[in-house]
Amino acid sequence: MRSASQPSDGLLASLRRLLRPLVRLLIARSLTFPWAANLLRSVYVDVALREFPVGDKRQTDSRITLLTGVHRKDVKRLRAPSRGAAAAPRAASLGSQLIARWTALPEYRDEHGAPRPLARLATAGEAHSFESLVRSINTDIRPRVVLDEWLRLGLVRIDEHDRVCLDVHAFIPAEGSDEMAYFFGRNLHDHLAAAVHNMLGEPEPLLDRSVNYNNLSRDSVQALNELGRQRAMEVLQELNARALQLQQRDAGAAEASLRFNLGIYLFNEDQGPADEPDDDQS
Repeated sequence: MRSASQPSDGLLASLRRLLRPLVRLLIARSLTFPWAANLLRSVYVDVALREFPVGDKRQTDSRITLLTGVHRKDVKRLRAPSRGAAAAPRAASLGSQLIARWTALPEYRDEHGAPRPLARLATAGEAHSFESLVRSINTDIRPRVVLDEWLRLGLVRIDEHDRVCLDVHAFIPAEGSDEMAYFFGRNLHDHLAAAVHNMLGEPEPLLDRSVNYNNLSRDSVQALNELGRQRAMEVLQELNARALQLQQRDAGAAEASLRFNLGIYLFNEDQGPADEPDDDQS
């Protein structure tokens, strides 16, 4: 008979599966098991302190040990105030805001709704330019610095009319950068947090849906990849425009403290020779 602390076979299998890609990353970055175990120990203590209070009573080291299995001497050492959620790197924050405005505000879009080319410099003949777009968000960083970095990353190009043209699909942080690490942590946290919310049966289930098929050829997967990317970008661009409108409407409101995130992911893997058809849509 399984004890109360023993996970079900289904949950155990799911935990092993979701940990595999994370462990792959840890090993690839030369982060060993003792390092990961110490990190997990500190997270156990932090979550117990923050999310499992007992009314108005003070959390004792003994209770944290009871909840987590972490030794009391480690609990005492690890109870130092945590830094909380990681703030977005400055470059990632600025870049996201610029992309959001350029792809959502009517004055920066053409008649087809696409981000229009912007004059590089603010001049008397141009109401909107790349220079004025950057300065509308941040006056500390020179627009030329942002432009040079975006040109290096391939996010934009300069056309024959000295206009800055945006490539929305190229906005991917550099491999291994602080920006990529930030989005990695934020987006996977939010997806996992939504799934855990639903697993625990908390009120108002959160959206967590996927379409999953196997026994497909490479050509079929490529066709689904292209369709998925196209439709996903349409949804994200529509949501971006609406969210920016609502954020501007809510600016300064006392209750405007909530965060919204809708993420879309796409994954393929080779499962070996095709077996019996097992199509699944959920």
